[in-house]
Amino acid sequence: MDNGVVAIHRRLRLGVAGFLVSGTSLVAMACSSGGTSMKRMDLVDFGARYAAAWSSQNPASLASFYAEDGILTVNAGPPSVGRAAITETARAYMTAFPDMVVKMARMSREGGHPVFHWLWTGTNSGPGGTGKFVHITGHEVWTLNQNGLISESKGHFDEAEYQRQLKVGAPP
Repeated sequence: MDNGVVAIHRRLRLGVAGFLVSGTSLVAMACSSGGTSMKRMDLVDFGARYAAAWSSQNPASLASFYAEDGILTVNAGPPSVGRAAITETARAYMTAFPDMVVKMARMSREGGHPVFHWLWTGTNSGPGGTGKFVHITGHEVWTLNQNGLISESKGHFDEAEYQRQLKVGAPP
């Protein structure tokens, strides 16, 4: 991988979110540990719209799901803080993977937090890309604010498998 792609992938260490909406609806009280309780909201709908925003090639659309001072962290990497930084992180992924599709696998709850489980596919065909197709699963643990926006997202995916697929492609 050339230095440009390495730089993009360092910057793009975020758990690209995606979900395939199931036929069941998860309506839950979203709250954060130590945070403000939320009004009831349909988290499956929120997750599906969030996945669609990741797939949209419109980074500002994805950032609109975050509070103005929202935080996106992936695999304990450096956080993207604020909508402008989140927009640029999303833009880097969308540029590196122009055909990126994120699908919601399911929503769950963990320790009082909504968890967005996703499937991400795309071809690393952007500038300096490897041309390899990737197929990665992961999840984001969200803290939502009183307005129903993401104040913090902690994304997780298998970084070693992602790097492997960038070199040789996803398994058939």
